[in-house]
Amino acid sequence: MGKVNRLNRKPESVYLIAAFAVGEWSSMGLPDASDSRLAALTRWLVDDLGFTGSRIEPASADASFRRYFRVTRGADTHIVMDAPPDKENTAPFVSVARALAGMSLNVPIVLARDESQGFLLLSDLGSCQYLDELTAERNVERLYADALQGLVTMQGAGDAAARDLPVYDRALLLREMQLFPEWFLGRHLGFIVGDRERAMLDRLFEALVQAALSQPSVFVHRDYHSRNLLLTAEHNPGILDFQDAVFGPVTYDAVSLLKDCYIAWPPERVRGWLLSYREQLIRAGIDVGGNAAAGGAAEFVRWFDLMGLQRHIKVLGIFARLYYRDGKRGYLKDLPRVLDYTRKAAAAYPETAEFAEFVTSRIDPAFAAAQARSGA
Repeated sequence: MGKVNRLNRKPESVYLIAAFAVGEWSSMGLPDASDSRLAALTRWLVDDLGFTGSRIEPASADASFRRYFRVTRGADTHIVMDAPPDKENTAPFVSVARALAGMSLNVPIVLARDESQGFLLLSDLGSCQYLDELTAERNVERLYADALQGLVTMQGAGDAAARDLPVYDRALLLREMQLFPEWFLGRHLGFIVGDRERAMLDRLFEALVQAALSQPSVFVHRDYHSRNLLLTAEHNPGILDFQDAVFGPVTYDAVSLLKDCYIAWPPERVRGWLLSYREQLIRAGIDVGGNAAAGGAAEFVRWFDLMGLQRHIKVLGIFARLYYRDGKRGYLKDLPRVLDYTRKAAAAYPETAEFAEFVTSRIDPAFAAAQARSGA
């Protein structure tokens, strides 16, 4: 077993965990006795951290191989991350959590870790996702104001920390977009991408890379959206899933938030939030390119739209891969929303017009049948 960083607590305040015998979980809809990682996680909690006797239940899963469990005793809860070390590295999570906490942003505190097994014990920020509140249209303006202010803090105070992050460079931008022809066009739609279409995609990808690299670089969360933000009573929002942070384009996180793959808003409302965010960045002294005049705002909107096109092309590939490779069907229902963002952004600019025509002439006629085949 690897080195364990233990909780520094008085004995009377230790949380007691893992009440359900592993053999009981199958009947409760929880992982069964064959789940060797959950059994190892339970042993870590009990044997290494001294926790015994409370309830453990699934908290969430994400689009990676990580899983999260909520551990409860009375009114006290923790979150435990299970990240198989052959598939996931916990070090970036720990490092970025430390950096974001240093900016006074509301992120989980790492209370204990075992890197060799891929286990982290975290503080619990709650379970009220932004997505649930936004879907119900409760306090929408306040939630977005808080989330955008969090981004301003991250991109301002995070400048020094950002320079220690991986760079969102040409190679990474292109690698992300290559998921689209392989998994969305090839696997989901059943297309064979010919030489002419491949050349069209190469021109598109190059235009999107150039648009991204022309932007000022900042601390980029990289998945700052309604499923990774929690409504919290204090220091809203709680911020999750930040381990893939990079040093990259200033509009990227705004795209993740405002052109969210899980909820959509009218374009005029999105534009209003975006321009307000740009003004906040300017007041905070963060480089937004151009100048404060109308021309500068137009450039920022163009960057935002093209960055969104890059992200949504990537996501179409990722969501298809999650189904065909990993058996995660739930993301298929979000493909129509992501495709709609893609279609509209591509139609808005001359450098992406030929791709917009490809979407309407080739993808749209095949999309409904592909969704039906997959059971979406």
